[in-house]
Amino acid sequence: MTRQARRGVPPVGASDAVAPAHVPNPVDAEGGSVSGSSGGTGKKINMLRKRRYDAVHRGGAAERSQHAKGKLTARERIDRLLDPGSFTELDMFALHRTTNFDMDERRIRGDGVITGWGTIEARQVFVFSHDASVFGGSLGEVFAEKVTKIMDLALRTGCPCIGINDSGGARIQEGVVSLAGYAEIFYRNVEASGVVPQLSLIVGPCTGGAVYSPAMTDFIFMVRKVGYMFITGPDVIKVTTGEDVTFEELGGSDVHNQRSGVAHFIADTEDEAFAQMRELLSYLPPNNREKPPYRPTLDDPNREDGELQTIIPDHPNQPYDMRSVVTRVVDDGRFLEVMPYHAENIICGFARLDGHPIGVVGNQPRVLAGALDISASNKAARFVRFCDSFNVPLVTFVDVPGFLPGTDQEYGGIIRHGAKLLYAYCEATVPKLTVITRKAYGGAYDVMCSKHIRADYNVAWPTAEIAVMGPQGAVSVIFKREISKAANPKQRSEQLIEEYREQFANPYYAAERGYVDDVIEPRQTRGALIAALRMAYDKKVQTPQRKHGNIPL
Repeated sequence: MTRQARRGVPPVGASDAVAPAHVPNPVDAEGGSVSGSSGGTGKKINMLRKRRYDAVHRGGAAERSQHAKGKLTARERIDRLLDPGSFTELDMFALHRTTNFDMDERRIRGDGVITGWGTIEARQVFVFSHDASVFGGSLGEVFAEKVTKIMDLALRTGCPCIGINDSGGARIQEGVVSLAGYAEIFYRNVEASGVVPQLSLIVGPCTGGAVYSPAMTDFIFMVRKVGYMFITGPDVIKVTTGEDVTFEELGGSDVHNQRSGVAHFIADTEDEAFAQMRELLSYLPPNNREKPPYRPTLDDPNREDGELQTIIPDHPNQPYDMRSVVTRVVDDGRFLEVMPYHAENIICGFARLDGHPIGVVGNQPRVLAGALDISASNKAARFVRFCDSFNVPLVTFVDVPGFLPGTDQEYGGIIRHGAKLLYAYCEATVPKLTVITRKAYGGAYDVMCSKHIRADYNVAWPTAEIAVMGPQGAVSVIFKREISKAANPKQRSEQLIEEYREQFANPYYAAERGYVDDVIEPRQTRGALIAALRMAYDKKVQTPQRKHGNIPL
């Protein structure tokens, strides 16, 4: 009788327990038992097949429990993400080693995580997928060893690493050993950062250590009503602070894609998330030593779009959609936006020019007039640094009236956060191309990839306004005394504003100085950028020797 039975605890079901050493009539997943003269060998092969079959098919209970929650199983997720038939599994027979809390009676092959490699569009990737039906997907010593083996292989072979996360965090029964396992994973996340792309998919309630590792990866994908991320769960919060909050309110996909900025992509289904991941990888190189993948296009590199000629409104304070500018310039109008619901006053994403992947950053006049605030600065800075890490050229569309004013911004550290974006652009050595569509005022003009921070090609549209500040603000400072003494202050102010706008609120003074390389018609933007990208594509930059810079975090 087992210790569980003696205590009145129901014994572990066949779907959870390890297959016995001797199996009469072993199941042959390959299509028939092995027989013949070499009886001993045949039995061993049958035993191998039985163990392999049992590891893959642990019974229907685990599968049904996932499907009942509207979720796929760990293996189904891998199968749907990777190219059909490409997955090779590692450590299928791994078992945990702990005996605490009767854990020696619950030893399940694989130990709650499936690991291996396969291909996405015939390009090799490494993947691990948490199995929430085994100890809630919690991480123990062996679980961590399986994941770190995959991460090490990804780093050694120079291939992306994808984590499919559905985990309750550290396995309490294994104590500090599980914490050590998480630390080993965290260390490898940092080692791999900027070397191979790291992607995380959140398809379950991930807590504690299960969220820190995704947070250090390059991009996080979440599925609505399925994926959750939080350091401490609702029950703990209720006990410690008295707050009553649901999973969705605390760490749901909308929270992290809109408010916190922790996640980068959101999907309504797991299959949609897999499609997003596959599309993102199509823009990225396998590692930092290679160029992004070229994809031939039928889109004419010299195509002109007449709609761009009138896209800027006549009134300088009237908004327009910068996405419309981007999609009219890039190949086939295709733009994969990153973090589309967070810090919407700036847009970031991937596209192609002349078949080459590019990273796009653009101020969005429809939200906060395109001004830079804390969230926008952080969002864009991280995106710029990612693109620079993986040799993705940067194209920046500028319409920025400045940094967002206000006590909330100042108290929140807009100086430091704004400096992150400035630092990221200055640090970037990939080809940097900039188009000023309308406003480029003050320090924000410098920050948004100006010529002075080593952009390779800067052009402006005739509608561009490059100045220290807008005409109204400049006149109120320069002519304050004159306006106050005028017989009609309002009329005199309007007159001076119009004179200032004609003299300074244009791109030509900057062009005279060489701060913009050319002033072009908006319809010519695609051709101009493609020509510049071809020119700068193989640029080389010699940077000072140092351990690393000290970005203003």
